[in-house]
Amino acid sequence: MKKRINLCLVGFGNAGKAFCQMLNEKNHEVELMTGYEIKVVAIATRSKGCHIDNEGLDLAKVISDVEKNGKFDEKNPKIMNLDTLSLIKESKADVMIELSALSIEDGQPAIGHIETAFSQNMHVITANKGPIAWAYKRLMKEANEKNLQFLYETTVMDGTPIFNLVKYTLPGCRVESFKGILNSTTNFIIEEMEKGNSYDEAIKEAQRRGFAEANPELDVEGWDAAAKTTALVNVLMDAELTPLDIQREGIENIEVKDIEKALKDNKKIKLFCEGYRENGKVYGSVKPTLVDKSDLFATVDATSSVLSITTDLMGEVVILERNPEIQQTAYGIYSDLLTLLNHL
Repeated sequence: MKKRINLCLVGFGNAGKAFCQMLNEKNHEVELMTGYEIKVVAIATRSKGCHIDNEGLDLAKVISDVEKNGKFDEKNPKIMNLDTLSLIKESKADVMIELSALSIEDGQPAIGHIETAFSQNMHVITANKGPIAWAYKRLMKEANEKNLQFLYETTVMDGTPIFNLVKYTLPGCRVESFKGILNSTTNFIIEEMEKGNSYDEAIKEAQRRGFAEANPELDVEGWDAAAKTTALVNVLMDAELTPLDIQREGIENIEVKDIEKALKDNKKIKLFCEGYRENGKVYGSVKPTLVDKSDLFATVDATSSVLSITTDLMGEVVILERNPEIQQTAYGIYSDLLTLLNHL
């Protein structure tokens, strides 16, 4: 007999749309692989409306409506005036997927969304790094106590398997440290400055190409990188830090002359994220760092990311993501869903 899993999505931006498109295209394959039929029964948003249908939403129409009109079809009787927490409860879904925007100050309201889902005995997948950066241990403890799954692969490098790499393919290894280039916006801005563009010109170009937000502070001041660093130390190194605990320095004070001097010395400037152990404690840092042009990290260009993980038994393992698109983010959510289904 066919088994069914109902999903509730919180947030429906580019990643949410791409995930639903992927799910629509791959639903039959998922059914063959896992034995489960997948239905999205609810979507909560702040600006597009709240959509709920226990029989399953018509994803193609939902995506089309949002792309054409910027919101759900108001004539549809299944559009409801509900706040997000009420919709999560009303959906009676099996899995809640958290796709809301990052709040660097405290990880809210995403943490509250996840706690509400757990209270309704829902498994949770999050692409929002805030809850992992601010409340990972507490949320994982709650999930374990309720025998629920809590997955978060997308939070650092889109669909690139970082957490799953360590969890499933490096058994018995202890992560001693890591270092990486994990913020594509700052990487792109520095590259534009290497071409002779000013800092402001580089930001404008990043915004024009869609790499930077209208307000790029989270990226250029190192907050996004700090949140990713926190997520990594919390999960991979059993820490209990927040972004406020990360030694943080962004790129906002870097000038073209600094870039030119580095290039003259056969070096490049990269915004590095690092986690390490010292005297029994775990620390994290984000800071611009000089690297030799011959170094692997110097070759990480444009919107690519790289992470090097050093373990006690396997030594150094490096994973590179080359210029990801929104498809890779969607895949991260999709891969977490498959992992979840395979462990039910």
